[in-house]
Amino acid sequence: MSPHKNLTTARGKRGKGKSPSKEGIFIVERRKHPRFRVEFPLGYSIESVERHGGVAANASKSGLLVYLPEAIFVGSLLKIEILFAKGSELNSVSATAKVVWSDLAPDEICGQYRYGLKFESFQEGDLRKLRKLLTEVDETHSR
Repeated sequence: MSPHKNLTTARGKRGKGKSPSKEGIFIVERRKHPRFRVEFPLGYSIESVERHGGVAANASKSGLLVYLPEAIFVGSLLKIEILFAKGSELNSVSATAKVVWSDLAPDEICGQYRYGLKFESFQEGDLRKLRKLLTEVDETHSR
């Protein structure tokens, strides 16, 4: 599944006999929850096997775009921990997420695979922490 499945494109049309209109392409976002650009370290494990590290590149209330060092099958469940600083304190959000799409080849620059994850469940109180974190990220970027 393409990471761009939530985007719709439309083309402007020129009418015959009418004054020329501008023609172009615009993109309409169809996601339920807005994505925020982030760069958080991420710990993950598959089926409670050895823990690995990755990076969350964007986040929403429903999922993440992550870069991971290994190939993982679409449909796999990951136990994840998103790490972030809150003042001088290290904090985290723990959840279970499902791989819903992947790029077939690793990124040439960093040698990592790109995945779309959908949150399945959170540890108690962590959904609230994620929402608060995303609100703070939004406020920081909108200034």
